[in-house]
Amino acid sequence: MTDLSSDIKTELNEELKNIIQYWKANSVDEKHGGFLGKRDHFNKEVPYANKGAILNTRLLWTFSAIENFQTDDSCRKLAERAYDYLKKYFYDEEYKGIFWELDYKGNPVNRRKQIYAQAFAIYALTEYYKLTNDRDALKFANDLFFLIENHARDREKNGYLEAFQQDWSPIEDMRLSEKDDNSAKTMNTHLHILEAYTNLFIVTEDTSVKGALINLIELFLEKFLDAKNMHFQLFFNTNWQRANNNVSYGHDIEAVWLIIEACKAVGSKKFLEKAEIVAIEVAEVFLKEAYVQNAGVINEKDLDSGKVDEDRHWWPQVEAMVGLDYAFKISGEKKFLLAKKDIWEYTKQHIKDHAHGEWYFRVDKNNNPYETEDKLSMWKAPYHNSRACMMLLKN
Repeated sequence: MTDLSSDIKTELNEELKNIIQYWKANSVDEKHGGFLGKRDHFNKEVPYANKGAILNTRLLWTFSAIENFQTDDSCRKLAERAYDYLKKYFYDEEYKGIFWELDYKGNPVNRRKQIYAQAFAIYALTEYYKLTNDRDALKFANDLFFLIENHARDREKNGYLEAFQQDWSPIEDMRLSEKDDNSAKTMNTHLHILEAYTNLFIVTEDTSVKGALINLIELFLEKFLDAKNMHFQLFFNTNWQRANNNVSYGHDIEAVWLIIEACKAVGSKKFLEKAEIVAIEVAEVFLKEAYVQNAGVINEKDLDSGKVDEDRHWWPQVEAMVGLDYAFKISGEKKFLLAKKDIWEYTKQHIKDHAHGEWYFRVDKNNNPYETEDKLSMWKAPYHNSRACMMLLKN
């Protein structure tokens, strides 16, 4: 059975070019170095906006990955720019690790050590190493790995703590953003550590990385996954007591394919078989709860209250396409393929910003875009949609 018709592959290839072109043309900060901190919904530059570690590392990953995917010298130069800026401004020479946020001139304004940011730096640096074979970049990634393992890994109760002060001492407020629960251990951060360690192990084959990666796979399959409802639970305290019963549908479907790739990297047939079974079961629930035919993927649900967030964010649409693509290839069940194609049609029509370029951050259930959201910001980067295009074209 064919998984993607040639016309959809053509469309994805064109969309990948459009995404990369947008970021090449709109992200560079010519005045102050590195990349801009923010563009608003209408693609207007927001002057003097702070610069976040997540945007810089996601740009580094994207420009490196696209250059690895299809040759484009201008993307290589932008990858080098992102790498140089990360080293010079985001790196903490005193206590090591990556600062969370800088001002527009590159001065640290939030020096906290969010493990999410350290993990994303590893993910980006290893992709950059694949492109350049730069041993300094690989050392940078390895050093961050050992920082995470030495400071954030809970050797007594397992898992990774969420955040620290600049000097790696404990911090009271661990949240990634204001909308998050202030929990010591989160599925989201663990997912991106898994993603980062997978890339790091692929390029190093280091036994320490492999051991940590296997441990993460086990955590996802045995601790984060709720086998009763086939959702990945999001927020926990240090003792693995669940903080709430919220479901993030985008994270559910993104997790299944990242876990499969981690299992492939470590070469575990046992884990891979279990992960593929889980992928099908999670995808089944996803189709029932998150996917709306001709209307994309909803955002979240509180399983206790039944309250549903029906907004359509840009990134769950494309993570759904990848996750459902994996489910289709494992099972051969056409419903996953049909849903993937339908989500793409919805994304083209309602998530792409045909007036100002790139994609909307989110739209409401009636497909009206939120004009208060940014086109480029700490959390709005090309990583999700460019990666999805590359994965779907490659698979």
